[in-house]
Amino acid sequence: MTKKIDYISLFARFAIALGFLSAVADRLGLWTPLLGSENVVWGNMDSFTAYTGVLLPWIPQFLIPLFAWAATIAETVLGILLLIGFQKRLVSLLSGILLLTFAFAMVFSLNVKAPFDYSVFAAAACAFLLYKESEPVTPKADS
Repeated sequence: MTKKIDYISLFARFAIALGFLSAVADRLGLWTPLLGSENVVWGNMDSFTAYTGVLLPWIPQFLIPLFAWAATIAETVLGILLLIGFQKRLVSLLSGILLLTFAFAMVFSLNVKAPFDYSVFAAAACAFLLYKESEPVTPKADS
């Protein structure tokens, strides 16, 4: 018996995963040699940490690097797990929650337009759809 591949879910998983991993590569400076500093968002962890401070102005300044690294680690782990398809349901849910957290931080700290410009709400919705789509199938009782 062959297993049917759901290419739409696979595409969604890869899109979210590569979005996470590309953002991490940017803040670690991995895109800069390929694209030049004018074509990256942060280019280094210091710039991303400063941006984290803008998104979280209510967090004490000494904790901002912790939040920046926590986001970076979460995006790395979730991105890799989405790529390999490990625990798809749980990882999709956690990805949606992380993205929704980013979106609301952008709304409250920048403006309501920012998360729409960067499709953060759309990515979160995609992650939540992956979560819902991967619900365990319950067998129907015989009537």
